[in-house]
Amino acid sequence: MKTQIHKYRRAIIFVCCIICLGVLGIFKYYDFFIISLKDLLSPLNININVSALNLILPVGISFYTFHTLTYTIEVYKGKFQPTKDIVSFFLFVSIFPLAMAGPIERATNLLPQIYKKRILNYADVSSGLKLILWGFFMKVAIADRLSVYVDSVYDNAQYHTGSTLIVATIFFSFQIYCDFAGYSSIALGCGKLLGFNFLKNFNRPYLAVSVADFWKRWHISLSSWFRDYVYIPLGGNRCTTARNYYNLMITFLVSGLWHGANWTFVVWGGLNGLLQAIEKFYTAKMKGKIWKKSSSLATGKMKKVFDIIVTFILISFTWVFFRADSISDALLIIKKIFQFEGKLFTNNIDSLVYGSVLIVSLIISDILQENNSGAHYFLDSKYKCIRYTTYLALVLIILMIGVFDGSQFIYFQF
Repeated sequence: MKTQIHKYRRAIIFVCCIICLGVLGIFKYYDFFIISLKDLLSPLNININVSALNLILPVGISFYTFHTLTYTIEVYKGKFQPTKDIVSFFLFVSIFPLAMAGPIERATNLLPQIYKKRILNYADVSSGLKLILWGFFMKVAIADRLSVYVDSVYDNAQYHTGSTLIVATIFFSFQIYCDFAGYSSIALGCGKLLGFNFLKNFNRPYLAVSVADFWKRWHISLSSWFRDYVYIPLGGNRCTTARNYYNLMITFLVSGLWHGANWTFVVWGGLNGLLQAIEKFYTAKMKGKIWKKSSSLATGKMKKVFDIIVTFILISFTWVFFRADSISDALLIIKKIFQFEGKLFTNNIDSLVYGSVLIVSLIISDILQENNSGAHYFLDSKYKCIRYTTYLALVLIILMIGVFDGSQFIYFQF
C-alpha cells in the first residue's frame, strides 16, 4: 500500500514539474532552441520547417515558476502540509515585491508568515525604510549612473580600446551588483512594511575570497535553490571527485541557461562551474603551500586581500559573457582587454568620475559592514546625528547624481 502511494506521489510531482518547466520552456526557450537547431543544421543543408513562436515573455515568469516548484517539491518531501487556502498559495507564488526579480522564497519560510496576523510596528517600519533608501541609492545613484558608461562602451565595443573595456567591465561588475542588490533591498524593505521577513539575497559578494564563497554571497536564494534542487540530487560532493566536478558543471550550465535564452549565458554559467572545479582541485592539491612560511596576522590579512582581488578579477571576466550580446562580441572584448592598449574613453566624463567615486564609497561601506557584524555602519549607527546625516546625504546623492530615465532592473528580463 505504501509503495503504491509513493508511486502516485512521484507521478504527481513529475507531472507538476513537467507543467511548470514546460510553460517556462515554451515561453522562454522554445525560440532559442529552434533557432539554434536551424543554425546547427544549416551548414549541412538540412532545413526544418518549424517557425519561432515569438511569444511575449511574461514578467517574472522564471521567479514565480521557481516559487511554484519550491512549494511542490517541499510538499512532496514532507516539509509541510499543503495549504488549503488558495489565496495564500497564490500570494506566496506572486507576492508583488518578489514577483519581478526575487528573492526566490521558500514556502517553509513565507507561507507561515502569510497565515499569521501581522501588526505594523516602529522597528519594522524603520528597518524597511532604511532598506528601501539604500536600495534606491544602489540602483538609481550607482547602477544607473554606471550603466551610462557601460552601455556606451559595450554597445560599441569594436570602436573602444582595451583600457576602456577593462574600466567598463569593472563598472559593469558593480552595476549588476548594485542593480540587483538594490532591487533585493527594496523588496526586503517593502516586505518589512507589510510585516514579512524575506530571505536575504546578497551578502557583500565582492568581498568573497573564492568563487565558491562568491556564490554563497551572490543571489543567495537562487544559488541555494540550484544547490538543493539540482546539485544535491545529482550527488553533490558525496561522490567521486570527477563526478563532483560534473555535478558542478551541470548545475552552473543550467543556472546560466536559466538567466537567459542566449549562448552567452550558458558560457557564463559554464565558466563559473569550471572556475569552481579548478578551485576545488587547487585547494586539495596546493592548500597553504604559498603562504605557509608565515602565520602572522599581517600575512593572513595580505592573503585575504589577495584572494578577494583575484576572485573579483575572475568573476569580472565571466561578466563579460553575461553583458555581451553574443559570443563573438565577448571574444572581441576579451581580445582587446588582453591587448591592454589605447587611451581611456572620457566622453562620458561625468559618469566616469561619479561612477569611480561611488564604487569606492560602496567598497568602503561594504568593508565597514563586513566588520560590523553585518549591520550598516552609518544607517544603523547608535548615534542619531550620524543616522540622520546619512539619510539626508543618500537622498541628496540620489537626487543630484541619480539617473531618472526609467531604466529597468537588469533581472526583470529573466
